Amino acid sequence: MREVFNIEGMGCDRCVQAVTSALSELEGVEVVKVQIGSAEVEYSGEAGLKGQIREAIEGCGFDVV
Repeated sequence: MREVFNIEGMGCDRCVQAVTSALSELEGVEVVKVQIGSAEVEYSGEAGLKGQIREAIEGCGFDVV
C-alpha cells in the first residue's frame, strides 16, 4: 500500500530528518520519502498504518492536512 500525506510546518532539512526518522521507526513502514518543496510525506508499507503515521508526523510538531 502506498499513501501520501500533505503536511504543514516543514521548512528545513532537519524537519525532513525528524519525520523520516520517526516514520522509519514504525514497524511495517517500508519506504519513506519526505519532500520539503511539495510538503509531502510518502510511505509504502502495510495497510492500516495511516493513524500511526499521522501521529508520528504530528509528534514531530507538524500538521497533517
